[in-house]
Amino acid sequence: MTQSNSYHNPVLLKETVDGLNVNPSGIYVDVTFGGGGHSREILSRLGPEGRLFAFDQDADALGNAIDDDRFMLINQNFGYMKRFLRLYGVKQVDGILADLGVSSHQFDQAARGFSTRFDARLDMRMNQDQELDAVVVVNEYDEEDLVRIFKAYGELRIAHKLARRIVSAREESEILTVAGLKEICSPLVPERIEHKLMAQVFQAIRIEVNKEMEVLYDFLRQTKDVLKVGGRLSVISYHSLEDRPVKRFMRNGLFEGEPEKDVFGRASVPFKRIGKMIIPSKEEVKMNNRARSAKLRIAEKIESE
Repeated sequence: MTQSNSYHNPVLLKETVDGLNVNPSGIYVDVTFGGGGHSREILSRLGPEGRLFAFDQDADALGNAIDDDRFMLINQNFGYMKRFLRLYGVKQVDGILADLGVSSHQFDQAARGFSTRFDARLDMRMNQDQELDAVVVVNEYDEEDLVRIFKAYGELRIAHKLARRIVSAREESEILTVAGLKEICSPLVPERIEHKLMAQVFQAIRIEVNKEMEVLYDFLRQTKDVLKVGGRLSVISYHSLEDRPVKRFMRNGLFEGEPEKDVFGRASVPFKRIGKMIIPSKEEVKMNNRARSAKLRIAEKIESE
């Protein structure tokens, strides 16, 4: 079954795979399979000895699995990349690709509750088997935790007021739907920036539901062990919360602070950055509006002393 085009239009397809500098007999990982666009491009550059492992925790993505002996799709969160590659006897690979964020398919499926465009139950789970969903976050998190996620993951100045309104409203009745949450937020949201602010509110809840930042940090740490020396890491991010740790990690292998230096003042770092950050062309953004905020960064594993 192939539904990749309608499922998710891959962003920066050529640039991201070019960044991997594909060795035809190498082993590669696409940790965000989705519609399989990036995976198909990697496979087109692999020879008969090459192998590609892909990860996607969303059961819907399994419908896009590629019928190819060189390909293996693992229905798991990519925060477990290292563990599951080891199960398949793979300790190190030649390249890893990550296209972060939510797929077009997830946004476009009204029942998944990811989008402000449709009314549906507040869900937002990428993995439909997990218990924590947006209804739990909105109705059971205390005010302090709601403030935390709206500040940290939505970068919202109205975090305190918004959390207070939600806590007050849910005392009357449970908040179960997208429309219900929007209605509660509306007095705090000027009409001219309604779309932008509501997108930030939904982003904050979604990141909390899926533990997206924890997963990203876990994944990046694992790349140091999983990539061979000379192996490439190609990552597309869509907002500053994702891009900042990716940029810092590629620069010095850390998320905060600076690496220690030896007596000669030299710092040992695991990666070197390849080229500059790449953004989509105007033509690509015109064809695929979701590409507008994409940023691609590429790094190569180097021998660390």
